[in-house]
Amino acid sequence: MLRVKDAMDRDYAQALDVPSLARLAHISPAHFSRIFRATFGETPHRYLQRRRVERAMFLLRHTDRSVTDICFEVGFNSPGTFSRTFRDIVGTSPRTFRGRGGVLPVPSCFTMAWARPASPPSAPR
Repeated sequence: MLRVKDAMDRDYAQALDVPSLARLAHISPAHFSRIFRATFGETPHRYLQRRRVERAMFLLRHTDRSVTDICFEVGFNSPGTFSRTFRDIVGTSPRTFRGRGGVLPVPSCFTMAWARPASPPSAPR
């Protein structure tokens, strides 16, 4: 599972699907999805989306590139999907996020923990 997670972290902008990720783990796609969620607390798709949004957050804060350019660079195929996913994870639109300005001068470990988007808690079974 860690090998697959590392591949997702490294190649987040590529078109990654569950069957190809399951092949990396040498298990079936259905079993892969179950094990990934049990291990990391979210589905492979949601983890990949969150990684892409994390990278987009960095680019929005530290570059002047357009939101559309950033959308395609981090691996989304549609600006609408990017904006909707960004809002779901971060709680605000990409443009509003950019308008908030730079990061305050605090220790980087605190900034990373505070700025990291979190997945909503999963529903109880």
